[in-house]
Amino acid sequence: MIQLQIDQEQLKELYMNEVKKRLDQIEQEVTYWDAKELRRQTNMSWNTIQDKFFHNPDFPKFSTGNKWYFPAKECRAFLERWARENQYQGLSEAM
Repeated sequence: MIQLQIDQEQLKELYMNEVKKRLDQIEQEVTYWDAKELRRQTNMSWNTIQDKFFHNPDFPKFSTGNKWYFPAKECRAFLERWARENQYQGLSEAM
């Protein structure tokens, strides 16, 4: 007779790791963000986005009339670079 024991916590951890991998993969497959997705990705309000980096000529964006779109891959790279370059700016402004 074969007996099989499964650690439920370990199984749940493996399952959740795989789900996270798939969600990350899907997120990276999105080609363009709209303004709502940009706000979600940055956790910033639209006014903060406009004040901090929207008008930067290096920020990747294009408009189709009334709606803005942001190339996801290029936008993510810009935001990571922008965050590194501006990480202490907020501290000096507060003092």
